Amino acid sequence: MRYVILGNGVTGASAAFRLRELDPDATITMVSGESTHHYSRPALMYIYMGHMTYKDTKPFEDFMWEESRIDLVRRWVTKIDHQQKQIETHGAEPITYDKLLLAIGSKPNKFGWPGQDLPGVQGLYDLLDLKLLYENTESGCEHAVLVGGGLIGIELAEMLLSRGIRVTFLVREASFWNRVLPDAESAMINELIRHHGIDLRLETELKEIHAGDNGRVSAITTGSGERLDCQLVGLTAGVSPNISMLEGSGIDTGRGILVDKQLRTSINDVWAAGDCAEIQATDGGRNTLQQVWYTGKMQGRHAAETMCGSDAEYDSGIWYNSAKFFDLEYQTYGLVNFNTPGEQEIFWRHPTEHVLIRIVHKQGKVFGFNFMGTRYRHEVCERWLADETPVEEVVPKLKEAAFDPEFFTRYEEQAQASLLQQFAEQTKEQTA
Repeated sequence: MRYVILGNGVTGASAAFRLRELDPDATITMVSGESTHHYSRPALMYIYMGHMTYKDTKPFEDFMWEESRIDLVRRWVTKIDHQQKQIETHGAEPITYDKLLLAIGSKPNKFGWPGQDLPGVQGLYDLLDLKLLYENTESGCEHAVLVGGGLIGIELAEMLLSRGIRVTFLVREASFWNRVLPDAESAMINELIRHHGIDLRLETELKEIHAGDNGRVSAITTGSGERLDCQLVGLTAGVSPNISMLEGSGIDTGRGILVDKQLRTSINDVWAAGDCAEIQATDGGRNTLQQVWYTGKMQGRHAAETMCGSDAEYDSGIWYNSAKFFDLEYQTYGLVNFNTPGEQEIFWRHPTEHVLIRIVHKQGKVFGFNFMGTRYRHEVCERWLADETPVEEVVPKLKEAAFDPEFFTRYEEQAQASLLQQFAEQTKEQTA
């Protein structure tokens, strides 16, 4: 059996190693035009800031791939021919397959802004973008304008500040990341961004990017007509599935590559997983795109299993995500800010510090958690949610679930009384 994987991110790498476990005699080839070896994309910012080297971002030693008999091919794919079961690549012979996995990730969004392709305008997604950022900030870059209020934007802002570059942040929403975060969490991020000296412009959109006499970006104009001089524009308005290469392939796409619950595409012997995969709903609901690291890893493993004959349906389990806003840790477990029927919340924020705990519950049983400025163990929070643990049991045990309590200031004693009082008042209202 010959397996070919397009893409060497966490999804492709997870699939490759799982395939080797399940099919010891198979030929496995992983193709990427960007880099030979798998590396951690979230770590790109630490290379730029001088905290890590590229070697440090590779989860596996280079010899691991040869030991696992996984062939690494560095080429750009130009065409997928599913009828001949082969991949055409730039400047080389086609690669044939028996089964193919598309783990081709996502790409930074562009929305047709005038000037968006000028030198000095870029996103931040891969090694090529990192190299471009070095070039764009090597000399003469004093002011950068970032467009879009997501995680990539705040990472890029921190990177630029580390080089002494002044940053203006354009966010079209009324508050940072408020499509995902509840109001209090979003407001806390606004405070944090401004605390670090960033000029945060809420409810402000980009209208046009202007070139200077040298042909490079020299300024932008906002939707209100204000002109801001700058030497760099970062387009960080989210990502979308990287599916342009599939035109003419016969593989069905929507927002992403359409797959079923086994992650199979519309073409026999072709699967898709990770950021590029759009899982089709079977209950009349909305199709799902899951574009976070841990679901990419899970989907890669699951695709490998169904490629090897399993008929199990993919299930991401209890939702989890984490991020870091400058020095502020953020974790979410379960469903928070989804406004599902019957949910209630109890909430505590430290009066002076950026620390916050939110617990969502239904009929007194925990349903979701948000933590900011403090961390709790994944396995404990997941178990509480899976077991539908009562709020009265969870709140007194928060300190026991704390991550690394030896080195972090703990806030549970301050939070517990408030959280339990809120819960008692909610319970009293329901029984009145």
